[in-house]
Amino acid sequence: MPTPCYLRTYKEGGFAAKLARAYELLAPCVACPRRCQVDRLHDQRSVCRTGRWAKVDCAFPHHGEEDCLRGWNGSGTIFFSFCNLRCVFCQNFSISQLGSGTERTPAELARMMLRLQEHGCHNINFVTPEHVVPQIVEALPLAIEQGLRLPLVYNTSAYDDLESLRLMEGVIDIYMPDFKVWDAETARRLLKARDYPEVARAAIKEMHRQVGDLRISDEGLATRGVLVRHLVMPNDLAGTRQIMRFLAREVSPDSYVNVMGQYRPAWKAARYPEINCPTLPEETQRALDIAEEEGISRVDQRLCRLRY
Repeated sequence: MPTPCYLRTYKEGGFAAKLARAYELLAPCVACPRRCQVDRLHDQRSVCRTGRWAKVDCAFPHHGEEDCLRGWNGSGTIFFSFCNLRCVFCQNFSISQLGSGTERTPAELARMMLRLQEHGCHNINFVTPEHVVPQIVEALPLAIEQGLRLPLVYNTSAYDDLESLRLMEGVIDIYMPDFKVWDAETARRLLKARDYPEVARAAIKEMHRQVGDLRISDEGLATRGVLVRHLVMPNDLAGTRQIMRFLAREVSPDSYVNVMGQYRPAWKAARYPEINCPTLPEETQRALDIAEEEGISRVDQRLCRLRY
């Protein structure tokens, strides 16, 4: 397994500048596209409802992620509480919207990473990190000094600020963004963020600039690059064709994509008739066909096997 890029950044003394910039992003807070400008260093809170410390719901070896992440010992997931989006169909709403969990200091967050490494996990998988990038940067040197050596996965909605992503350059080896919806009005209605599509396009391009196409080792494990997740929505509300075309033409024809057919109504979806139903198998099949038609040839193999 290649050496994670953050070890080189640490050895070269790059974390001092990153940490200084991380504090600047928190006060006034511009860590995510909401740019609320509250003083989170003094525990003020706004849209993400997170103050000085990151809140964590759980941390465990996850065996339900993509094969190239979970391997045989699991992906070491750390689920951060709250979110900067308000997706009305969120299946993890108890964490992202209700905020279950406990605030963790940088030292506690570092210990979580090390415990996952001790369990034999193949990577550390930060889930919903968009609003806590500064806190991650603060905790990492402590973990590195105590022996952290696993690659880092940035598992995000793609509603990320470019400044925060640039802070992660030389830190993150594997970016795993969603691309949820293409249309701004759909994003306003279902995600409560009209600018989501343009933010996601810019964010995914920046991620690819940093780490390139997904690389997978001879053992079948992701080592570096971008893995895009796309959830198929009922009635093609996600805009699958436009998203696949963007990935193939404006990011890379070798983009690795997980076309996900697991949508089911959750959270507040019953209030929105157009999404108050599960995705049909033929809708998922159509999304796979569209990905191929638009030039995406690297589709996650677990779903491909389900086609036959």
